[in-house]
Amino acid sequence: MALSRQHELHKRRFSRNLGLGLVLVGFVALIFGLTVVKVSNEDFAMPTSEGAN
Repeated sequence: MALSRQHELHKRRFSRNLGLGLVLVGFVALIFGLTVVKVSNEDFAMPTSEGAN
């Protein structure tokens, strides 16, 4: 019996981890894209505290 032989459970776990990794990368890309769109908007301005006086 070879020591490097993979069990079937490891194959299923790898595919599940790969799928979860792709979902997480997609989520991060979505949040990054939304942030870029919000910041690059022409109406974007830092909030001021004019009403605090």
